[in-house]
Amino acid sequence: TSKNTNELRKGAKKARSNTKIKTGTRNDADNTPVKHYDFDTDNSNVTIEWKNIVEGTNKGVRKMLIFSMMEVMKQAYHKEKNKLVIIKEFRVPINKYIYELPAGLVDSSDDDFSSAVIRELKEETGLDVVKIKEDLSSKQVYLSPGMTDESAAFVYCICEGEVSNKYLEDDEDIEAILVSQEEAKTIIKNNDIPMDIRVYLALQSFALLGEKMFE
Repeated sequence: TSKNTNELRKGAKKARSNTKIKTGTRNDADNTPVKHYDFDTDNSNVTIEWKNIVEGTNKGVRKMLIFSMMEVMKQAYHKEKNKLVIIKEFRVPINKYIYELPAGLVDSSDDDFSSAVIRELKEETGLDVVKIKEDLSSKQVYLSPGMTDESAAFVYCICEGEVSNKYLEDDEDIEAILVSQEEAKTIIKNNDIPMDIRVYLALQSFALLGEKMFE
């Protein structure tokens, strides 16, 4: 749990300055003890709670994270290279590298989710957004409604430029990868690196449709 907490504290809010973390314990409506973490920053407020819940006939206990934040996820297509943009990032809770889609939190300084898309794609990959496909995008999708109320804007965009890691923050371990349609098929077939469910579905779609996925 301590490793998970450290990861949450380090990565829950990017581009932060003067972050203050407040911790405490309270009882939920069902009298379940909840340990919560409040992140007060210059850019936004994030609340994360750990909660023990009992589920199923075997009374097994599992941890639940409750998120109150706004996030953007990007299915980005590099038109010049005809490739899908994904990232490989180290995640402490699973203690390994995993394929994901580029994503990040919306700051209070952002005019809307579009500005967060532009900033976060640049930060994580070095690439520049050319066009956001608003007709394909959704301003809110729920990520795990059986466990949390966490939601995200799911955005399709076209990008250009060269991949770079010079915009990453010190605590980020991210590699941006451009994947061709054939490479997407190979990644899915080999399945040798763990994948986030969203990047798995994106790779499946890109393997089948290629650039038509972004039309």
